[in-house]
Amino acid sequence: MQTNPTYSSLVAVGDSFTEGMSDVLPDGSYRGWADLLAARMAAHTPGFRYANLAVRGKLIRQIVDEQVPLASAMEPDVITLVGGLNDTLRPKCDMGRVRALLEEAVERLAPSCKQLVLMRSPGRNGPVLERFRPRMEELFTCIDDLAARHGALVVDLYGAASLSDPRMWHVDRLHLTSEGHQRVAEAVWQSLGYDPQDADWHAPIPPTPPPGWIARRTADVRFARQHLLPWIGRRLTGRSSGDGLPAKRPDLLPWERPDA
Repeated sequence: MQTNPTYSSLVAVGDSFTEGMSDVLPDGSYRGWADLLAARMAAHTPGFRYANLAVRGKLIRQIVDEQVPLASAMEPDVITLVGGLNDTLRPKCDMGRVRALLEEAVERLAPSCKQLVLMRSPGRNGPVLERFRPRMEELFTCIDDLAARHGALVVDLYGAASLSDPRMWHVDRLHLTSEGHQRVAEAVWQSLGYDPQDADWHAPIPPTPPPGWIARRTADVRFARQHLLPWIGRRLTGRSSGDGLPAKRPDLLPWERPDA
């Protein structure tokens, strides 16, 4: 891998993870690892351009149909693709179909950029991860195979001790905190060949006293009321949190700071 490369453009493809939930800015919008990465790359390369096509809640079929053709047509230097995890979290999931769609996405994106980046998504330690771990690891095996066949990079977030720590996750238990997104940005930055800014992004977080019983139960009730029940409601009615939402940054334009 080249050291301190020069990439002039980035297109991010995916779901809520790539959109940036739950890295909230003061105006209520989401930043996230892809924006953080774009800002770093722009500081390194004048005239840098960036698009983020991600929309929360998208399944791999929707990503292939709605985002992959746009990303391919833009022909950027770097494309990041993270998808399929929402499928694995559904009660009924055809993993063969997910693998086939992911392969279709990679086959279309890899020839249209200088470097395709795939990821083994992070997982929060807890009962949800244990329930869906076999599906996730089947997905990651597919990602590793596709990367080897198409010359893509794989960023292993799943194997990072820091990102499995519950303290790196928002109260919804589905999305990373701001610090979590910063660590993902660092991981992708290093994978692309840039000099590390945080060599220990993957290291375990120093221990802190665990919360007491009352604090844990209060957090469980808050999680169920604010996040779990609405999520179940959307599954039962066939709705998605991303229904009707546009892509975060649909055009490949020069990077500007959010406050510019």
